[in-house]
Amino acid sequence: MKLDILAFGAHPDDVELGAGATVAKMVAAGKTVGIIDLTQGELGTRGTAETRKKEAADAAQILGVAVRENLGFRDGFFKNDEAHQMKIIEIIRKYQPEIVLCNAVEDRHIDHGKGAELVEESCFLSGLKKIETGQEAWRPKNIFHYIQWFPLKPDFVLDVSGYVEKKKAACFAYTTQFHDPNNQEPDTPISSKLFQDSIENRAKDLGMLIGTQAGEGFMLKGYLGLKDFEGIL
Repeated sequence: MKLDILAFGAHPDDVELGAGATVAKMVAAGKTVGIIDLTQGELGTRGTAETRKKEAADAAQILGVAVRENLGFRDGFFKNDEAHQMKIIEIIRKYQPEIVLCNAVEDRHIDHGKGAELVEESCFLSGLKKIETGQEAWRPKNIFHYIQWFPLKPDFVLDVSGYVEKKKAACFAYTTQFHDPNNQEPDTPISSKLFQDSIENRAKDLGMLIGTQAGEGFMLKGYLGLKDFEGIL
C-alpha cells in the first residue's frame, strides 16, 4: 500500500500529541496516512505495553489512518544504528510516502530526539539503491519534525482549525496516560490537568501566529521548496 504521509513516533501517543490535528486534516482531505510507533512505550510510568497497544488502535481509528504498525524497538534503549535503520528503511520502502512526519529534533524525552535522527537518516538511506532489501529504493520528498514538549520555534505552522477536537479525542484515547482523577498510578508530567489543557492552548497559540483558530508547528533540517506562492497567500 502506497501512502501519502507516514508519521513516526518513538512512542504510542507521540504522533497524536505532536501532529494529531494534521493527520486528521490530511485524512479528511483524502490523503492516505499511516502511523509507525518505534516502541511499545513499555517503560512508561503509567499503563503497560498491552494497554498502550489497545489505546493506539483506538486512537488510530479516531484519526482514520489507513495503517498503524509497531516496530517493537526497546523503549529508552533503541539506537540509531544499522540494525534499526534497516527496519525503518524496509517500512519506508513498503509504504513509499511522499511526506514523513517524525519526532522533535530536541525534546525532554531522550527517545524523541534520538527517534528524529534515526528516522531522518533512514529516509536518506532508503533512497540508496545499493542498500538491498528486496524492495524498490524510495526517498520521501519531505521530512517534517513535529514539536512536542519543548516550545521550539517552528519553521512553518499548518492551519488545523476545526481538527483540534479530533486531535484531543485521539490523545485522550490513551486513558492510562492523561489526566484522570480516579487513576491511582503515579503522576507524570503529562497526566496533569494543566497538560491536558495545554494541548488546546498550544494549538490556539500557534494558530494565532498565522491568523487562524489553531495550528501545529513543524521543523525541518533542509529547505521547503515551493512551486508558487498560491498555497501561502
